[in-house]
Amino acid sequence: MKLQYIHTERLVLVPFTLAAARALYGGDNGVLTYLGLQITPLWPDQESMDTLPRIIKRLEQLPEPTGFESWMIVLKHNATVIGDAGFKGLPNQDGAVDIGYSIIEQEQQKGYGLETAKGLVDWASQQNGVKAVTASCLLENTASIRILEKLGMQELVRDDEVIYWKLENKRAGVPVATPQ
Repeated sequence: MKLQYIHTERLVLVPFTLAAARALYGGDNGVLTYLGLQITPLWPDQESMDTLPRIIKRLEQLPEPTGFESWMIVLKHNATVIGDAGFKGLPNQDGAVDIGYSIIEQEQQKGYGLETAKGLVDWASQQNGVKAVTASCLLENTASIRILEKLGMQELVRDDEVIYWKLENKRAGVPVATPQ
């Protein structure tokens, strides 16, 4: 199944492929041009470079991306990648998927984090087997806390460093039509 992009008002989420992740990790940003995206010296940033080995490892275990991996966050108006986001794998035994997101510093505080997270939650809620979306963030990450609250996530528990969140899928149990 070829994954479709996730479109939001100002963004397009483009799924990573194994080839693209390997190229970017190897320093070959030319893969972005191949994908129709603009090369920028701002992305991948260090946080993305630190994440790429995990993305590669996950994609190596699959015949093709499922959507429950990572996505590049792209501005619609100029096709520039401004971050990456995604899931930490397929739904677990309880039907939960965990999300994460990262926007480059130059594009933060513009609502892109919330728009990205909402796009991922909306996409996940349409997938069979997803009963909840979870997330975690550091106690001092006030921007993420605001995003997760605006998504309607409920705080489950916190420890000395991290807050854990959950959003029940209101569509869970509703059959989702499979595209032909």
